Amino acid sequence: MVAIHSTSTEIRCQEKSRGGLSYEVILAEPAPNVVVPKRPVTPGKNVSAEEIEQKLKAAEERRISLEQKKMADLSYKLSKIEEATRKKDEITNEFINQTKEKLETKIEQHVEKREAIISDMKEKLKIHSQEIEKTREQLEQQKSIEKVAIEEKLKTAQTLRDENIKKMLERLKEHERRAEVVRQNKAAQQPICDENNTAIASSG
Repeated sequence: MVAIHSTSTEIRCQEKSRGGLSYEVILAEPAPNVVVPKRPVTPGKNVSAEEIEQKLKAAEERRISLEQKKMADLSYKLSKIEEATRKKDEITNEFINQTKEKLETKIEQHVEKREAIISDMKEKLKIHSQEIEKTREQLEQQKSIEKVAIEEKLKTAQTLRDENIKKMLERLKEHERRAEVVRQNKAAQQPICDENNTAIASSG
């Protein structure tokens, strides 16, 4: 492929088939005018040494001013960094203090809650112990009352038994006395019967 360039027209030549050529015409915008940079004007030989010294002095002052500006900018940036670091340290210390205070508060609350639970448990144990002691005293009192009642019952039963034995002995004595009277009466009536029997036999 062959390309031919001009200022406003571009023509391309391309072989399409064996033994033949095809052409392609492209219309292009004209190239802009190229500005040739001007060569710096060299100072004439009539520049004095004083002017050169002043220019060097001005350049040195500009350099110093630029260095001072850079130093000022650097100092400003460093001050900003220091301020940010200080604020960060303050925030960190404040966070640490707040966290410490919260932790101490939680610990105090936990200790107070634990002490309250222990105190409540002690009070409940005290009440339970008092109830146990009261129940024990009531049982002892009831036991004493029942013991007295049993002793009274035994005493009453013994008295009744003694009285019954005494009555039985008295009845036995009365029975023996009556039996003795009957025996005596029979013994007294026996001679009379014998005499009657003898008299009847004699009369027969």
